[in-house]
Amino acid sequence: MPPSDRLLSVVIPAYNEREHIAATVTQIAERLTAASIAFEIVVVDDHSNDATAAEVTRAATVWPSIRCVPNLRAPGFGNAINTGLDAYLGDAACIVMADASDDPADIVTYWDKLQQGYDCAFGTRFTRGATVVDYPLPKLALNRVANTVVALLFGLRYNDVTNAFKCYRREAIDGVRPILSHHFNITVELPLKAIVRGYSWTVVPTNWYNRRYGASKLKIKEMGSRYLFIVLYALLEKWLTREYRRSPRTTTAPPPRVG
Repeated sequence: MPPSDRLLSVVIPAYNEREHIAATVTQIAERLTAASIAFEIVVVDDHSNDATAAEVTRAATVWPSIRCVPNLRAPGFGNAINTGLDAYLGDAACIVMADASDDPADIVTYWDKLQQGYDCAFGTRFTRGATVVDYPLPKLALNRVANTVVALLFGLRYNDVTNAFKCYRREAIDGVRPILSHHFNITVELPLKAIVRGYSWTVVPTNWYNRRYGASKLKIKEMGSRYLFIVLYALLEKWLTREYRRSPRTTTAPPPRVG
């Protein structure tokens, strides 16, 4: 099937998410169907050793728009997303976590923003109108520090760059390649490169709910140098390519809200 200009692709990297994945994809499918949005859900099985793939296959018997693809790259969150971005068919890709922490209603909001002409729709969990439930305090503190530093370095009035849950037009996904990150640092690589390379973006409040089962796959101690590398890479590109940067897409909507 060729890529469609009317299709939203939801890309979900999943590693050992047997307890969550069926509910996650079902809730997304139900919400997008109710909103009359044509969609596919691409679950990338990131070398799971549980029944994650089987649960996706079972859900696909009810929702044929769901499919599971294996990550044939080395294990890693970034590699799984990259696999999904090679496999998706739609006009846009929305990256969603497998643990049901992201609100399907916010995917609809993202899609609506892209229909207004934006290249990227980003969410923030830390603004008026957003909801955050049971965020672990140590991770919350680190998150706030990291996002403050990134915002200051890049001159952004946006406070949730590190959240993976974002939506990009195909043009923007193609424009940020090649993707360098193999792990969770992809969560900053995609938005920072899209911003630096001149793609238009807007920000909306989003909701986040802590997982009910299992543990987060993010290992904070392992990620510091990886995040730092990507941030410095994007910052260097910002400094060196200013005069070559593309002009952002003109939209018929109000200017992007970035704070």
